[in-house]
Amino acid sequence: MNKLIPVTLFLLSLVGYAQGAQGPQEPIKITGTVLDQETDQPLEYATLVLQSVRNPEKVTGGITDASGKFEVETAPGNYNVSVEYISYKSYKLNNQSLRSSTDLGVIRLSLDVAQLAEVEVVGERTTVELRLDKKVYNVGSDLTVKGGSVTDVLSNVPSVSVDVEGNISLRGNESVRILINGKPSALSGLSPEALQQLPADAIEKVEVITNPSARYDAEGTAGILNIILKQSKTAGVNGSVNVYTGHPETYGGSLSLNLRRDNFNIFTNTTYRYRSGPGNALFDQENFDSNGNTLSYQNEIRDYQRKDKSFNTNVGFELFLDESSSITNSFVFSKSNGDNTVNVDFSNFDANRTPTIQRNRFTTEDEFEEEVQYSLNYQKKFEREGHILTFDYQYSKGIDNENSIIEEVILGDNIALDTERTIDDQTQVSQLVQMDYVLPFGKDNQSQFELGYRGTFNNNNTDFDFGIQQPNGDFNSDSNFSNELNYKEYVNAAYAQLGSKFNKFSILGGLRMEASDIGIELVNSNELTNKDYVNWFPSIFLGYEFSEKEQVTLSYSKRLRRPRSRFINPFPSRSSNTNLFQGNADLDPTFTDSYDLGYLKRWDKFTFTTSGYFNRSTGVFQFVSRETGDFVTIENPDDPQNPIVVPVQVRSPINLATEDRLGMEFTTTYTPKRNWRLTWNLNAFHRDLQGDYTYTNSQNEVIVQNFDANNFSWFTRFSAKIPLPGKIDFQTNFFYMGPSEDAQNTNKGMLSSDLGLSKDVLKDKGSLTLNVSDIFNSRKRITDTRTENVATYSEFQFRQRQITLSFQYRFNQPQNRNDRNREGRNGGGEDMDFEG
Repeated sequence: MNKLIPVTLFLLSLVGYAQGAQGPQEPIKITGTVLDQETDQPLEYATLVLQSVRNPEKVTGGITDASGKFEVETAPGNYNVSVEYISYKSYKLNNQSLRSSTDLGVIRLSLDVAQLAEVEVVGERTTVELRLDKKVYNVGSDLTVKGGSVTDVLSNVPSVSVDVEGNISLRGNESVRILINGKPSALSGLSPEALQQLPADAIEKVEVITNPSARYDAEGTAGILNIILKQSKTAGVNGSVNVYTGHPETYGGSLSLNLRRDNFNIFTNTTYRYRSGPGNALFDQENFDSNGNTLSYQNEIRDYQRKDKSFNTNVGFELFLDESSSITNSFVFSKSNGDNTVNVDFSNFDANRTPTIQRNRFTTEDEFEEEVQYSLNYQKKFEREGHILTFDYQYSKGIDNENSIIEEVILGDNIALDTERTIDDQTQVSQLVQMDYVLPFGKDNQSQFELGYRGTFNNNNTDFDFGIQQPNGDFNSDSNFSNELNYKEYVNAAYAQLGSKFNKFSILGGLRMEASDIGIELVNSNELTNKDYVNWFPSIFLGYEFSEKEQVTLSYSKRLRRPRSRFINPFPSRSSNTNLFQGNADLDPTFTDSYDLGYLKRWDKFTFTTSGYFNRSTGVFQFVSRETGDFVTIENPDDPQNPIVVPVQVRSPINLATEDRLGMEFTTTYTPKRNWRLTWNLNAFHRDLQGDYTYTNSQNEVIVQNFDANNFSWFTRFSAKIPLPGKIDFQTNFFYMGPSEDAQNTNKGMLSSDLGLSKDVLKDKGSLTLNVSDIFNSRKRITDTRTENVATYSEFQFRQRQITLSFQYRFNQPQNRNDRNREGRNGGGEDMDFEG
């Protein structure tokens, strides 16, 4: 990876310095053209490096334009000349006497097959980078997510799936840690909705880390998704403007600006978005007595209307203190206002399906979210390449306030029931302190030692109030359902790891210690729980290269999953008063031992990767639907002596089970010709779940339910990107989630598809893109659920089909499809420098 340094870091920060250090001699011009040897296409952003033979510390150079041409002024002298381009063999001329202006002519670079073990060269070059412990997906050119959010981006990344509620899974497992630029973020803290405030246009790439090494948090038994935001490395002023509109009603715009000079870099990305999100759900419920006979039926139909206005800005300042050190300050501010309604129609029937009563429950919800985050990064590079010290501090605060008014009417007789109100105010304050030290050593820096510390200090407060709203405006709080939750989570962690490479064999081993201090306080009921524990998390990675195009990896790591957000919020949702969702503040972590065996094979136009994995987890969170023992009693106007009685069900997570997960994953990429890319991904896994749960049902009976379940499930994704006549780019994605089941639920399969069309305009400075999300309007969850006395069939569609038209204009900036995603000084936060 040494060849990456001149491309992104070394030259761009030193060009001004080197030019300013020239003597009084008249400068000369060095010119030339760089082409791809195979296609004769110009290579934009190839780098010319001129290193003084007399004084090697003096370096100058430049980068090629869209035609592959370069023109650099320098002082006459003797130079070592090289031309660098990521994934290509370097062109070198040593000790050249350049006394007058010189044309180096046409320089043709060929692909470096050694680097192909790390970088997959396809239509956009380096769309996928394969590392010893992760895969990196460059997503800037994905046509199907223009105008969307970060969850739209993640839903198109292999190994990742996003369900209809926006919950993110990795290899079918929801226990995935979300990082932004290598660190926890206010935008990934309070709720899945908060993460959706981050626009797709701000994302450069996504790192998929299925088996993280000791340098990463142990959080996330499925692994880590690290979202890297865009930051231009091009000198001068550059940026882009993007506007879009769509149906259902959505519109917005974003502005990206970057100013880079010799010793500083200022960058910003600002977005405004309005989005409406219609959705729907239905529940068909059959109630039984203790003998299994049908007592009654209830049909519940929900209509969701969501309207959200959001503003997001990220401003940063990077100062290069000298040639080896820099400080970066960045500030994130995000704000959104939601106006949501839920309209629920209930129809009740007796055992003979004779209608008994109809009622309507209407919820209006005002939601306000605000996230503020400040980050400080210091980086020091020493003389030896790869010898780095970094320090990070981060402060973030997030607010999520929801105020709901719930009205219910018995239809036909226009009998209005009491108006309910819920007030749910959440605040999260987080701080992070981190230090990482990397020391390469040995011959050709083939070995590397790492040492680091990370402290995360999170304080969450949830103040929940439920009661009756009086017609005169008074609010009568119900103390049985109201409380205040204080949740404290302090984690101090330290790690060390050592890696080395011996010919074709590489090894990386590490150990991480995490000391956790958890505090849970329910203020109103005076309940206090403290949990302190110290855990050790080893990891080891082995790699072997059979050839330049074939390699195998084997890895092990220990992980955990801490409960957060909706999992620990103990206050029930009230959109329905018979089907509730409620968190559990007393959840303990889930611990997982993870094993992974990977294989990579490349041909000229075809790449095949596969991995087999096995995870064993204890204390697994399992969502359990149970009958609370409470009933909703509704007066029947036609028969006052026999009111309608419906048992209340609640769905909550508990530490229920031990789980073994065994799976295989296959990914193939075929590039039949330039700018074509066909990708297919398949993930198939088997879950063996074992656990028992005891509860009291609606008949006041103690029920011991066995949750042992053997379940096979799978999902597959196919993506095709091809050029059409008229220089139009076309992309389509198909996704299918296979059926699955556990002891209570049977989920049916789900098929969805997206497409996008893009055309460059205004001399390739602008792009016009049309995309359709969920073409067939089929992205919905269909489930059959059975408890002891209730059987429920349900459908849920969080968001309907979306059509979006967007326009992007770039100034002093390359097209996305030609951006080679060069690594910069910050290069994505926690990038693992040791590749093995």
